[in-house]
Amino acid sequence: MFWSWIQPLIESVRVQAHPGNQLVTILHIPKEMEKIGVGTDAVVVRHPSEPRVVFKCYAPGREQKRLNEYEVYRRLGDTPYFPVCFGMGDSFLVLSYEQGPTLYECVSQGIVIPENIITEVEVARRYVRSRGLNPRDLHLKNVLLQEGHAKLLDVSEYLQSGDDARWDHLVQGYRLFYPLIRGRKVPVWLMERVKKTYFQHSAEEFSVQEFARPFLHFLHRGQGQDRP
Repeated sequence: MFWSWIQPLIESVRVQAHPGNQLVTILHIPKEMEKIGVGTDAVVVRHPSEPRVVFKCYAPGREQKRLNEYEVYRRLGDTPYFPVCFGMGDSFLVLSYEQGPTLYECVSQGIVIPENIITEVEVARRYVRSRGLNPRDLHLKNVLLQEGHAKLLDVSEYLQSGDDARWDHLVQGYRLFYPLIRGRKVPVWLMERVKKTYFQHSAEEFSVQEFARPFLHFLHRGQGQDRP
C-alpha cells in the first residue's frame, strides 16, 4: 500500500456525524493534511506527498457506508465516469483525486454547464444499472465538470433500492429554466434555500415548474445577489 507510511495521519482524522442531511463536524485534521471536501458521512483530505489521491475518512457509526462504497467501486470497475478506488483502511477509502468544479459551484460561480454533461450523466446511470447497482443521490454537489466532461462522485447509496428522483428533477430544471440563469452567478444562500425547500416537498405532489417559479421570479427582480 503506497499510503501506508502516512496511515497514522489518516487515522488521526476525527469527524462527528449528525442525524438527517447535515454535514459532519470536523474535530481534528492533522496540519500535514489538506481538507478537500466535507459530506454527511465523511471528510475528504489529501497529503502533499500523494497529490493524485484523496482519503475519504468516515465518522464513527458510518462504517457500513464505507463498506458499501467500497463494494460499489469494486462492482463499477474501470470506467471514466467515476473516480478510481485504490483501497480501504479501517476508517477510510483511498480514491483518485478528481479536479474540477462541482455543478453546484458552476451555478454559484456562473460557470456554464454544457448540454453534454446531462447526456454523459445519463450514460453513466445506464452503466451503473448494468452493473446491478442503483444510481441514487445524484445532485449538484456529486457531479464534477472535468475538462468539459462529467465525473460522478459519492456512490455510497448505489446499493440501496428506490428512485429518489433528484437527478430527474434537476434535468427537468435544466431543460426548463437553466437558459434563464446560464452564465449568471446564483448566490449560495439562495441555492441553499432552494435545497431546503425541495426537501420539504413530497414526491407525490412535486412539480418542477411550480417549485421553481418563486425563485426565478426573485432572480428576475434583480435581487439575486443580496440577501433580502
